[in-house]
Amino acid sequence: MERSCSVKSRDSITHHAPAPPCSRGHTTPLSQRRTRRTMVDVTKWPLFSLMEGQELSSIRQACVFGTSANEVIYITHNDDVYVFGLNCSNCLGTGDSQSTILPKKLDFLSGRKVVSLSYGSGPHILLATEEGELFAWGHNGYSQLGNGTTNQGVAPVLVSASLLNKRVTEVACGSHHSLALTNTGEVYAWGYNNCGQVGSGSTANQPTPRRVSNCLQNKVVVSITCGQTSSLAVVENGEVYGWGYNGNGQLGLGNNGNQLTPCRLVGLQGLCVLQIVSGYAHSLALTDEGLLYAWGTNTYGQLGTGNKSNQLSPVQIMAEKESRIVEIAACHSTHTSAAKTQSGQVYMWGQCRGQSIVLPFLTHFSCTDDVFACFATPSVMWRLLSMEHEDFLTVSQSLKKEFDSPETADLKFSVDGKYIHVHKAVLKIRCEHFRSMFQSHWNEDMKEVIEIDQFTYPVYRSFLQFLYTDNIDLPPEDAIGLLDLATSYCENRLKRLCQHIIKRGITIENAFSLLAAAVRYDAEDLEEFCFKFCVNHLTEVTQTAAFWQIQGNLLKEFICRASRCGAFKN
Repeated sequence: MERSCSVKSRDSITHHAPAPPCSRGHTTPLSQRRTRRTMVDVTKWPLFSLMEGQELSSIRQACVFGTSANEVIYITHNDDVYVFGLNCSNCLGTGDSQSTILPKKLDFLSGRKVVSLSYGSGPHILLATEEGELFAWGHNGYSQLGNGTTNQGVAPVLVSASLLNKRVTEVACGSHHSLALTNTGEVYAWGYNNCGQVGSGSTANQPTPRRVSNCLQNKVVVSITCGQTSSLAVVENGEVYGWGYNGNGQLGLGNNGNQLTPCRLVGLQGLCVLQIVSGYAHSLALTDEGLLYAWGTNTYGQLGTGNKSNQLSPVQIMAEKESRIVEIAACHSTHTSAAKTQSGQVYMWGQCRGQSIVLPFLTHFSCTDDVFACFATPSVMWRLLSMEHEDFLTVSQSLKKEFDSPETADLKFSVDGKYIHVHKAVLKIRCEHFRSMFQSHWNEDMKEVIEIDQFTYPVYRSFLQFLYTDNIDLPPEDAIGLLDLATSYCENRLKRLCQHIIKRGITIENAFSLLAAAVRYDAEDLEEFCFKFCVNHLTEVTQTAAFWQIQGNLLKEFICRASRCGAFKN
C-alpha cells in the first residue's frame, strides 16, 4: 500500500477539465471555462436504484462519492440540488448528521448552476457555481473548508476571505486539503499541509485560501488536480508544476522528496500538456499530440507500464496504440486509470475489482466513466456527470432518428453512387443554402434525386447529418473537406466545429498541411492553433514532407511570423 503522510485513503472525487490549446511564447487572457461533462447512464451506479423513474428523469448532473460509493449529490434540470446517502462527517450538507435514503433538497444551493465539484477523504465538499462562487461543507479538522476554523461544516457556506472578489472556475480536493482555480489563472490552496500540499513554503496548516505563488506567480494556470496529499497544476503554455507529498514519486520530479512550493516537472519538458489527472498516489498527463504519460505509485499497475514498479519521472505509455488518446481519467479515491482514444475505444488498467491490470486493457465501454461505475473500488464518479434519458424522444432526438430514413424522406442526394435520404422541410429550416434552393426557381427544387460531385460521400453525408443532429461524425482527415463545404455554404457554426475536430487530429506529420488549409479557407482560429503547434514542435515539423511541399509564399510567411515570435532565438 502507498504511504500517504499518515492520512488513510477514504474517498475523493475531482473533476479535471482539459486545458485550452498550448500557446508557448504567447499569453492570452483566460476566459471562464466550463465543467467538461459527458452524457452517461446514471443507473450504472447502484445507489440510483433507490430512485424511481420520474426522479431519475429529473437529474441533469450527479456525483457519487464515499468510502463505499455510498453518498450522492445531484442537480435537477431546474437547478435544484439534492443529496442522499450515509452523510459521513455531514458531507451531505443537510444541517444534521442523519443518513437518508430519500433525497433531501439543499435550498441554499438550489438555483445556482454548478460548474465544478470535488470532495476529499474527510470527507469535505467543494462546489463552484457559474457565478464564480465557492461553497464548502463537511469535515474541517484541518481547516480544509477555508473558513479559518476547524469546526465541522454541517451545511454549505460561502468561502470568502481572499476569494471574496475572485471568480472560481474549478475546484480540487486532496485528502484534507483544497485547491481553487480562478478565471484569471490564479491557484488558491488551504487546509492540511503536513507535506507541503498547500504550497506555502512551510508545513503549517493553512486555515484560509492563500494564493500559490513562487514559480506560479507570473503563470496563467488552466487546470488543477490533487492526489491524496499532493497537488499539480497545468499552466497555459503546457508546463506542469507539482508540490506536496512525493514519497512515491507522484509529483514526477525524478526523486521522492516532498516539495513545499511548486516545482516544474522537467520530465515533461518539450511537451505541451492539455489534461492531467491524479489517482490516490499516481498521475497521468495527456499532451497536445495525443501522447499519454504516467508516474508515481504502481502497486496495482495503475501506471500501465506492464509491471508494478513505481516511476519517479513521467514515462510514456500506450505509445503502440494506432489511435491517439483524447481523454484520460483517474480519481484519487481509487487506484484505477482509464483512457479514451480518438476512435472511441476505452482502455482501463490498475486496480479493477480486486485485480491488478498492469497494461491498458481494451473494454467494451463507450466512455471512461463506465470504467469507474463497473470496475473501480469504490465505484465513484471521477468527474461531474450529465445524464441522458431514453424514456421519451425530444424533437432533436426524433430528427436524429429520421436522418437518412428512406421511409419518411422526400429527397435523395446521390454522392459517389450512394444515396442519402433527407427531408426538404428540415433542410430549408436548418440551412440558408437549401432554403434558397427549394424556394426559388432552381432546377433542384423539382428533382427527387440531386447529384453532388464537388464533395465526397463521407463529407456530404456528415454535413447533412449535422443539419439533423448538430454533431459531426467524421475523422479529422476528412474534416478539411467539410471545412471547404462549410465555407462554400456559409455555415459558420459548422466551420467552427470542423476547426475543433481538426485541432484534435493535429500531428507532427500533418500540422503544416492543416496550417495551409486553414489559411486557404480563411479559418483564423484554426490558423492560429496550427501555427502555435508548428512553432511548439518546430524542429520536427520542418523535417516532414508536408513542410517542404508547401508553396513558397506560405513558407516565407510562416518563417517571418515564427521569427517575430522568437522561434529562432538561441
